[in-house]
Amino acid sequence: MKRSSKIDRKTKETEIHLKLNLDGTGLSSVDTGIPFMDHMLNLFTAHGFMDMELTARGDTEIDDHHTVEDLGICLGSALNEALGDKRGIKRYGMATIPMDETLIRVVIDISNRPILSYRVPLKNRTTGTFDVSLMKEFFRALVINAGITMHIDLLAGEEPHHISEAIFKASGRALDQASSLEDRLDGSVPSTKGLL
Repeated sequence: MKRSSKIDRKTKETEIHLKLNLDGTGLSSVDTGIPFMDHMLNLFTAHGFMDMELTARGDTEIDDHHTVEDLGICLGSALNEALGDKRGIKRYGMATIPMDETLIRVVIDISNRPILSYRVPLKNRTTGTFDVSLMKEFFRALVINAGITMHIDLLAGEEPHHISEAIFKASGRALDQASSLEDRLDGSVPSTKGLL
């Protein structure tokens, strides 16, 4: 069973093309028009052992908001499609990742109940020219379209670049764990209800 997907999305604000393979090795080719997001998504795929090809163009002359949010929509849709009926997956994943002075915890439930709990208070909102408060919009769009519950908690740290890096690394690791196949399930859905 190949767990991959292809998403194409075009609006008046953005155009995004995404190919995702959940069972990859962490290879990526990412060009979003926003260098900081390229960096974050490369970290996400590398630490999540996914392969991804992604190109995006948006109205960044206005600001980065539309592109960042639509990237979350597309990645969430790609994850949902690649997971299919979710049979045999472990369902839950957690990662706690340090980045210098920063410590981030991400917990995921591939539950078909999209909820984002984002407890990341920021003293500084920018790194370079990028507004890291947009990360919440990205992950909100991702969880809604992927159908997952995700908790992101800042346990320590203040530097916005380090916080963002740790979030994307931990998210990739937690997703890799949650989406991994569990042989003991013998292809069944990981729920006592028999449905996710």
